[in-house]
Amino acid sequence: MSLKGKTLFITGASRGIGLAIALRAARDGANVVVAAKTAEAHPKLPGTIYSAAAEIEAAGGKALPLVVDVRDEANVQEAVEKAVATFGGIDICVNNASAISLTSTLSTDMKRYDLMHQINTRGTFLTTKTCIPYLKKSENPHVLMLSPPLDMSPRWFGPHVAYTMAKFGMSMCVLGMAEEFKSDGIAFNALWPRTGIATAAIQFALAGEEGLRHCRTPEIMADAAYAIFNKPSREFSGQFLIDDTFLYGEGVREFDHYKVDPTAALMPDFFVPEDSVPPPGVKIG
Repeated sequence: MSLKGKTLFITGASRGIGLAIALRAARDGANVVVAAKTAEAHPKLPGTIYSAAAEIEAAGGKALPLVVDVRDEANVQEAVEKAVATFGGIDICVNNASAISLTSTLSTDMKRYDLMHQINTRGTFLTTKTCIPYLKKSENPHVLMLSPPLDMSPRWFGPHVAYTMAKFGMSMCVLGMAEEFKSDGIAFNALWPRTGIATAAIQFALAGEEGLRHCRTPEIMADAAYAIFNKPSREFSGQFLIDDTFLYGEGVREFDHYKVDPTAALMPDFFVPEDSVPPPGVKIG
């Protein structure tokens, strides 16, 4: 298993899960396109495309930091062309950029609704569409969406239908594109965490500092993504994967080292189907 020399185009890679995936690939000597909006440091959120690029190169990879707004078609097209000009192609596309607002229908203003759908669903479709001509030329091309299983349970829609629609739109890209591009040998898969992941979204939008204690680190998602990318693309596509269940199937037996606080109970993430049972020894809640 190695991603040495492979080129990854990762949206939202300046921090969090996107950066963790980038760093895992960089340890093999991969090339990473850091496609994100943050060029200048945010007062509350750590990381820019440039600090991420420095971390990637320190880890052993090559980095190309690009300011990318996935809502802007010309911007995405230009970024993909720069990636190909710099590294010679694209082997892996990771759709990680996402917007969240856990608001009810009456509490969701249309500006926020549009933002979630433009970044999550449309941005994923646009970025993937733009990368596909180059992925077709790769020996083992993969597209990964950081999106949930398509579980049509009303419990996931009732509290925040606008956000659920936007995230499930990403998953529907997996369902459709895995079938559409099967003959081209491009793998399309979705990966989702069983628990909260210690990111800025958890800290500032959902659960605060205390919530972080009940999360796993982004490294569990990075390790799962790494294992996916090393699968034969023609044989492993159209999958909707939960991080720890997938890793258990890959031989991982110890998950405690992913916990932010070993003494704290793990906080379950939403969108995990009720019939998805944690691996042996893993307790949630």
